[in-house]
Amino acid sequence: MNKERLMMLVEIAIFAAIGLVLDQISFKVWAQGGSVSLVMVPIVLIAFRWGIVAGLTTGLLVGVMQTMFGAFIVHWLQGLLDYGVAFTVVGLAAFVRRPLLEAAKNSNKVKMARYIIIGTVLAGFLRYAAHTCAGAVFFAEYAGDQNAWLYSIIYNGTYMLPATILTVIISVLVFTAAPQLLRR
Repeated sequence: MNKERLMMLVEIAIFAAIGLVLDQISFKVWAQGGSVSLVMVPIVLIAFRWGIVAGLTTGLLVGVMQTMFGAFIVHWLQGLLDYGVAFTVVGLAAFVRRPLLEAAKNSNKVKMARYIIIGTVLAGFLRYAAHTCAGAVFFAEYAGDQNAWLYSIIYNGTYMLPATILTVIISVLVFTAAPQLLRR
């Protein structure tokens, strides 16, 4: 195994563990689940630093560890959506990695911030979509007389929007202040 690959695997493991810890330090929005935390920050950071595969792997590890340490699962598919899929897709923030690296190489912090925002918002939206699907299908009874999909969209939006905004702010601050972190 070459040195760079080993470094990537070590960083994935460390950042997945950091993600789990950051998720435990959270602001609970609803008693039934959903919280504002910084869990997406380490996943996004690895995705920007190492690419899509590393980002997806980090997200998957965070989701798997969450199922081990207190997940609320009512059905295997709901568990897969709320933990496996929801955190894995955060790694797709790396979709903008190539232009982000180019902007960092040219020391263009405005472009860097733009690509970080695009990638992080995409990641947050995909996670939100996974939680919304799980909520509408498996937690429809909480909607009462309301449309289950509309209820799930609003419910999950109350914590996903602030969580995504916080992740954007922290990611922009970290990488524009220290663009060398993008280099391996």
